[in-house]
Amino acid sequence: MSLVVARVGSTSTGQTADRIFRGITFAFALFVLLLLLGIIAALFKGSLPAFQKAGFGFFFSSDWNPVTERFGALPPIYGTLITSIIALLLAVPVSFGIAIFLTELAPGWMRRPVGTAIELLAAVPSIIYGMWGLFVFVPAFRTYVEPWAQASLGRLPIVGIFFSGPPLGISVAAAGVILAIMIVPFIAAVMRDVFETVPAVLKESAYGLGCTMWEVVWRVVLPYTRASVIGGIMLGLGRALGETMAVTFVIGNAHDISLSLFLPGATISSTVANEFTEAVGDVYSSSLIAIGLCLFFITFVVLALARLLLMRLDRSVGS
Repeated sequence: MSLVVARVGSTSTGQTADRIFRGITFAFALFVLLLLLGIIAALFKGSLPAFQKAGFGFFFSSDWNPVTERFGALPPIYGTLITSIIALLLAVPVSFGIAIFLTELAPGWMRRPVGTAIELLAAVPSIIYGMWGLFVFVPAFRTYVEPWAQASLGRLPIVGIFFSGPPLGISVAAAGVILAIMIVPFIAAVMRDVFETVPAVLKESAYGLGCTMWEVVWRVVLPYTRASVIGGIMLGLGRALGETMAVTFVIGNAHDISLSLFLPGATISSTVANEFTEAVGDVYSSSLIAIGLCLFFITFVVLALARLLLMRLDRSVGS
């Protein structure tokens, strides 16, 4: 009888502990949600003067004149998207190659030092990347890369417009390359870790069937880890969208929209960093907060699209 009472008492105590633990974790999750809603509310409240003055045209205007208090968010939005796209186009193939090399090709003595070096690159402050980009990368980019690109690609009928303009070095393209260098460690580290989780028996079975290494990677490794791979890419994209100091150093901070990648531009983060301390008046400050709200919305849309892509991939695999 005493044994039964002891078991009942321990079960009751365990259920109470479970309820307390569930309540604590629910409170943490609710706190995150409330914090997110609070940020959205604060940004929206701070943006009201800009929206009241410019209306919905704020998102489609290219004006940025603090004297006349005419502001538009289109140039920084355009610069943010273009630099992030350039960064992804450069960083994803490089990161994929690094991850495949470390998990499939590299000898054992090389994997740990190279993996540690990649993680150390991820820990470098962004301002260091910006200073290196301004004093080292931009002069080399202006001297060697831009003249070559204009001579070879600038003469093409449709693509040439993207490589026109004087070789200034400080440009949208330079900012995109710096962002690519910054996000490669994040994407490569995530890909390497998830590629290592693929069961060895799956890869060995594919090799036993006569598959090449590329076929094993494409048909076994990537399908097994596609959700985590896309998550790593989204992590890098989020870093690229919100990067401030490194982009501010090398993009030129010009409120213009140009198809040429070799001309200066601006991003949302660089605009806020450059002008927030000089913002005088409610409309000026509100316009900077409003473009910050635009960045928040862009990030939300990107994450939502990534989630929809994963859901579509899961349905296609299930069918």
